[in-house]
Amino acid sequence: MKHTIQALVENKFGVLARVASLFSARGYNISSLAVGETQDPSMSCMTIVVNAEDERMLQQIKNQLQKLIDVITVIDFTHKKYIDRELILCKIERVEENKNVITKLIKQFPVKVIEETDEYFLLEICADTQQIKEILKEVKKIEIKELVRAGKIAIGK
Repeated sequence: MKHTIQALVENKFGVLARVASLFSARGYNISSLAVGETQDPSMSCMTIVVNAEDERMLQQIKNQLQKLIDVITVIDFTHKKYIDRELILCKIERVEENKNVITKLIKQFPVKVIEETDEYFLLEICADTQQIKEILKEVKKIEIKELVRAGKIAIGK
């Protein structure tokens, strides 16, 4: 099961490497990782999505994170109410049948065309996890030239 964990960390050199090393040393795969400064430039917020098979494994991950000297707080959103978003940039070949699919997506989902050339449409998709799954299911029906995803970010309600 995938779990979303947030760690507030000191914004210092090497913190990201230490957190990533903690996961890799224990054989845990990070599905998604997003890091950015908070309203306080001396701190960063890390949102980590990890696949933990059971509660014991999840607790071990949180305990190990909390032990790192640069980690201020660790929040597990698994059983909490939160809002999440993920950003995707997707380049779609510019052909007439794709234009119809894109128009449908724009009407149904938070999808924007941010660039249009003679060769492609560049889509910006910013949505929650469930919407991302639904959008990608539709987008995969047409030919994708290129797709990049940012890690998931989350905030408690």
